[in-house]
Amino acid sequence: MDHSRVPVLEALQDFRRRGDIAYGPPGHKQGRGVDPRVAEIVGIDVFRSDVLSLNGLDDRRQSQGVLGQAQELMADAVGADRAFFSTCGSSLSVKTAMLSVAGPGEKLLLSRNAHKAVVAAVVVNGVEPIWVHPKFDTERHLAHPPEPDDVRRKLEEHPDAKGMLLITPTDWGTCADIAGVARVCHEYDVPLIVDEAWGAHLPFHPALPAWGMDAEADLVVTSVHKMGGAIEQSSVFHLQYDRVSPEVLAQREDLLGTTSASSLVYATLDGWRRQMVEQGHDLLDAALRRSERIRAAAESLPGLRPMGQEVVDAGLAAAYDPLKIVIDVRELGISGMQATEWVRDHCHVDLGGSDTCRITASVTHADDDHTEEVLLGALRALVEGAGSIGRRPPVHLPEPSVLELEQAMLPRAAFFAEVEHVPAERAAGRVCAETISPYPPGVPVIAPGEVITDEVLDYLRSGAEHGVLIPDAADSSLKTLRVVRTMS
Repeated sequence: MDHSRVPVLEALQDFRRRGDIAYGPPGHKQGRGVDPRVAEIVGIDVFRSDVLSLNGLDDRRQSQGVLGQAQELMADAVGADRAFFSTCGSSLSVKTAMLSVAGPGEKLLLSRNAHKAVVAAVVVNGVEPIWVHPKFDTERHLAHPPEPDDVRRKLEEHPDAKGMLLITPTDWGTCADIAGVARVCHEYDVPLIVDEAWGAHLPFHPALPAWGMDAEADLVVTSVHKMGGAIEQSSVFHLQYDRVSPEVLAQREDLLGTTSASSLVYATLDGWRRQMVEQGHDLLDAALRRSERIRAAAESLPGLRPMGQEVVDAGLAAAYDPLKIVIDVRELGISGMQATEWVRDHCHVDLGGSDTCRITASVTHADDDHTEEVLLGALRALVEGAGSIGRRPPVHLPEPSVLELEQAMLPRAAFFAEVEHVPAERAAGRVCAETISPYPPGVPVIAPGEVITDEVLDYLRSGAEHGVLIPDAADSSLKTLRVVRTMS
């Protein structure tokens, strides 16, 4: 296919060249009605490019096939049979993918280290989750993806399961053996969905971890805004084989997706695909070399422990994405959250994520010598200034087994049950009716339907006292918890 073509961008360029006057949404009419104070900050071209697909980029009958051509080019670029653009981010795309494989009351295997969006999908879709627990790294207090044998055991226990959802790479860059998990799923003739939100760049350089389509996954969801070059909320479904019907996927996406899709998202997805096909290898090659330099420089600084190939050598993960710089800061006597806040306040550097133990910074094709030096300067300043950072109450990190909670009710049933709020001191033994996720990365420690324990409460409440953000709990201080009402 001719990857110099960018159908959405070309249609947008034609629209602007023609100077069409639209008498439908959006109401700002390509910026004519925007407040100049808004345009001064956001830029007027954002509004000029905000065009409806129908009677804008394309005609009412979609006879020019603008979006269809762009999706065909995307599929060809990454080796998929089909590709579907989504403008609601992978948080919604993963819900669509799950609903395309398992319906209400049906079983679906899910990695328990999944983002809160997956738990939300379980509640919305009404599927019965069969949790596949990750491989826990006690030294780093980190969850790596589950292994093929873990999936096989669950499929043996639940032969009626409709498929498996695997999360890889994790927020911390460690990757699953996708091919091994796919082989197990296909032995049972069920599809493998891969939530590869952090992996949109993987198809475009051989030194990066395996890309889901190449590793025989059936359906892969990517967030192009995370490691690619499209704007926020840019997501793509990639599909191959016949275990997931493209018709079903399209209908489920139509059920959950917006009817007012953003042409800005479509256009930037289209342009990023062209850039990667034409220049991706060289751009990512430079980013890989840059990440090696950053990791080596960080390793030379006292108190910083960057993660790398050693997690693979130790058999904890099948691979890791070297473009995700993950640095343990505990030897500085502070948490990752404190480190993130300090470099933002003192260096005007916004890191990608943090938790109790570590910080992360994503290196992409967009970085250059200046951004490399800014990051390293911030790390040097952090090491020098760590002694001045006020100490906070410690977070009580639990043993891995403590995090494997009993599922007493289906998440949907618990979420929609009659509930009550109880003091945390009386919550142990009760069935949780909410999702409780320290954020970032947003992996639920307690999901609806799980039984609350004293150990997990101690972990979460000590985290809240330390300053961990828990935005989805009804009471973010965790002084009270939302639980299923007991029948007296």
